[in-house]
Amino acid sequence: MSPLRLGLNLGYSGAKIRLPVELVQEADRLGYYAVWAAESYGSDAVTPLAWLGALTENIHLGTAIMQMPGRTPANTAMTAMTLDQLSNGRLLLGLGLSGPQVVEGWHGQPYGKPLGKTREYVEIVRAILRREQPLVHTGAHYTVPYAGPDATGLGKPLKSILHGRPEMPIYLAAIGPKNVELAAEIADGWLPIFFSPEHYDDVYRPQIEAGFAKAGGGKSIDGFDIAVSLPVVVGDDLTACFNQVKPFLALYIGGMGARGKNFYFDLACRYGFEGAAVAVQDNYLAGNRWEAIGAVPDALVDAVALCGPRERIAERLDLWKRSPVTTLNIADPDLMNVRMMAELLL
Repeated sequence: MSPLRLGLNLGYSGAKIRLPVELVQEADRLGYYAVWAAESYGSDAVTPLAWLGALTENIHLGTAIMQMPGRTPANTAMTAMTLDQLSNGRLLLGLGLSGPQVVEGWHGQPYGKPLGKTREYVEIVRAILRREQPLVHTGAHYTVPYAGPDATGLGKPLKSILHGRPEMPIYLAAIGPKNVELAAEIADGWLPIFFSPEHYDDVYRPQIEAGFAKAGGGKSIDGFDIAVSLPVVVGDDLTACFNQVKPFLALYIGGMGARGKNFYFDLACRYGFEGAAVAVQDNYLAGNRWEAIGAVPDALVDAVALCGPRERIAERLDLWKRSPVTTLNIADPDLMNVRMMAELLL
């Protein structure tokens, strides 16, 4: 069994941002590895981490995720280097494309070809961090310096004034098979949502190993951080615990993407819950939210979350310990489960 690190996944805010500062400070004292912040189309992922970084000492600061379509690669590198230096090298740079609804509906950018865009984006960010030479990149998606028909011709290759940390770890959020393979090939870590350790071998392992093979150089699961977001709900009533997770699953499987373009729906199908996924999506898109929530099977919740009494959670943790997962990030944490998980793992 591999040792597991613990983290917190704070997600993104609702109408008003409220950071659980004391909770994060307690996790820092307990030896948690990282705290992660997210963004959708409201709060950003970086500002909360800067605030928390100033109020903590050791815990790493992870973006889960910075949306690539909302920033040029250079802007992402500038932000990452700045926060990394201010926090004494604690940044974990998590990147992702989000989905077509947010990319085109919020950022006003074409979704395009995500695999090619991601590969070029990471190449540019790494080149900036290395500072080996002034930045020059010519690709299908990014050209630096800009050389389009409306260019002034005054752009020149530049090297970052601020010295970045060349080994800053880059994580990719990925769900689909090709994206998971790309993450294994070009990233230092992978940020999966709704990860099921029982389905790793049949759903993920082939893509992970294919990505390592493409990377070459002996890249393997050793040193590759699989940092999952994991709902943890503690209570004696197992059904009630499952029911706390179901609205979250229903939202993503049913509403995070149009019909035929929902990555989370596809993942539930790959786990063997196709019939339930269809029922969730049909009800959700029809506006029947409660029916969608009710269609989420207990077995699906149990596959991607830790629920129930402490003793049951301790027993279920063995599945995660036997998997290649290296970091468990508690989703929407509270003080009780933060302390309990530290007692069980740290």
